[in-house]
Amino acid sequence: FKPPCDIFVTFSDERSRKQQVAVKKDNGKTTMVPAFQSLETIAGEVSIAPVPGKRIEHMGVKIELLGQIELYFDRGNFYDFTSLVRELDVPGEIYERKTYPFEFSTVEMPYESYNGTNVRLRYILKVTIGRNYVGNIVESRDFCVRNYSPLPSINNSIKMEVGIEDCLHIEFEYSKSKYHLKDVIVGKIYFLLVRIKIKNMELEIRRRESTGSGPNTYVETETLAKFELMDGAPVRGESIPVRLFLTPYELTPTYRNINNKFSVKYYLNLVLVDEEDRRYFKQQEINMFRLDETPQPS
Repeated sequence: FKPPCDIFVTFSDERSRKQQVAVKKDNGKTTMVPAFQSLETIAGEVSIAPVPGKRIEHMGVKIELLGQIELYFDRGNFYDFTSLVRELDVPGEIYERKTYPFEFSTVEMPYESYNGTNVRLRYILKVTIGRNYVGNIVESRDFCVRNYSPLPSINNSIKMEVGIEDCLHIEFEYSKSKYHLKDVIVGKIYFLLVRIKIKNMELEIRRRESTGSGPNTYVETETLAKFELMDGAPVRGESIPVRLFLTPYELTPTYRNINNKFSVKYYLNLVLVDEEDRRYFKQQEINMFRLDETPQPS
């Protein structure tokens, strides 16, 4: 049942395009694909090479640009939020290798590619050779979308208090609430009252992915980073500096209610552990974004 031809999809600027992103395929293997951003033009060529000695009768050749969301509890069902079609050939026969140029100009791709625990958002170019009495021949090529944001004009600091009456009272402060993916979390923790024996303290970065809606909502929380802030007991009046670099961790921007299918949020979780291994924690949401690093005109 080997298809009677090979189909190759190439992007016109594939070799010169600087940004390539690793994408995991259905078979578990990782492949490098070109990265685009919204409103870019996606162009290239489709090449169809019949097996020597074979000819392909077809009902037309088309290429589609699809943006799809797949929820893993509903595997195999794709929700298309972007769907564009270009007809490449009218019905006929292909005897030898044939190449078709294609172009999708200034495509709106509002959501970033995402491969999570329970959901995948992907963009593909899908070539279909329509056939009458036998199955269509289909070939897909993945690409990636990365969308960038400027620095926010307002970025308030986070100030919070956490305490247990007459036992513990601490204040913590982070310099801002919105971070780009290569940022540094800078802050300070103040101990105002310490009457329990604290063994250690750490800061965690947590990702919370929620998919589905109503009774079919699935929430998956993952701890991406654990950073020890202090080992040993603090004393009243002490302050502990916080400096956590985000570059080593595989973070994405914050996604809020993408196409009514999923959300991804990030939290800073401050954890204190006492000598009896009781855990006290305080969680605070932070906003993540991908910084546009292109130089701005002066």
